[in-house]
Amino acid sequence: MKFSLILQTLLPQHHLSRLVGWLARQTQPRWLPQLLIRLFMRSYGISLDEAAANDAAEYPNFNAFFTRALQPGARPLAGSRYVAPADGEVSQIGNIDAGSLIQAKGRHYNVTALLGGDEVAAQAYQEGSFATVYLSPKDYHRIHMPITGTLRRTSYVPGDLFAVNLSTAAAVDGLFARNERLICHFETADGPLVMVLVGAIIVAGIETVWGGVESPQPEGVRETRWEATEGPTLAAGDEVGRFFLGSTVILLSPTQLDWLVAPGQIVKVREALAG
Repeated sequence: MKFSLILQTLLPQHHLSRLVGWLARQTQPRWLPQLLIRLFMRSYGISLDEAAANDAAEYPNFNAFFTRALQPGARPLAGSRYVAPADGEVSQIGNIDAGSLIQAKGRHYNVTALLGGDEVAAQAYQEGSFATVYLSPKDYHRIHMPITGTLRRTSYVPGDLFAVNLSTAAAVDGLFARNERLICHFETADGPLVMVLVGAIIVAGIETVWGGVESPQPEGVRETRWEATEGPTLAAGDEVGRFFLGSTVILLSPTQLDWLVAPGQIVKVREALAG
């Protein structure tokens, strides 16, 4: 793992990610995206049985394949207080203790750092709950609402692009508060909710249903606000956005929730997450 971390530190993370993004968008020559898709499917054992388009030849480029939609009814909505926002592994989940969240065994980070230094917003979550879902390359990569909510503001925070797999999370201090990320603040009937979409190395971008592709930037936080009557309202289970290659979603609630899953558990979009 030490060599992997050294390599990630030495690599031009942002330039490499932008190059991969350019390659993933290419539609010509036609054989290129088809080769990439088939090699990727073979490497990760991916099946298209649940996909709306279940023939690899139907995807014009790698991005279209990677962010593929599911067939209608493939992920029925559970009748729980919160539902899973993504397909993936629950890397950590639980209560927030005086603003401290668990990143991995023996490693913690704090809410204020995760929210880009926003101490005012962080105050609401000092004794709340959190859930971290890791999306591996083989997973479905669209992100969905865990509960009905209205978007109030977003912040795109620049940062590193370390890998976000479980071994890296166990080795890099403050990983999720260091990496580039999109922070989405929602208002729900259950109170405020934060959804953090964390970027990673060779993640070629984050796209949202309200703003399209969120363009990364080298420095400075980019914030967008909506007035009370203007912010989009998304129902539980509705699509929020998608990752171009694997990453992580973190949920923050100001209350201590009754979680129905445990660390290490695999979840699917719209399955029960909290009662």
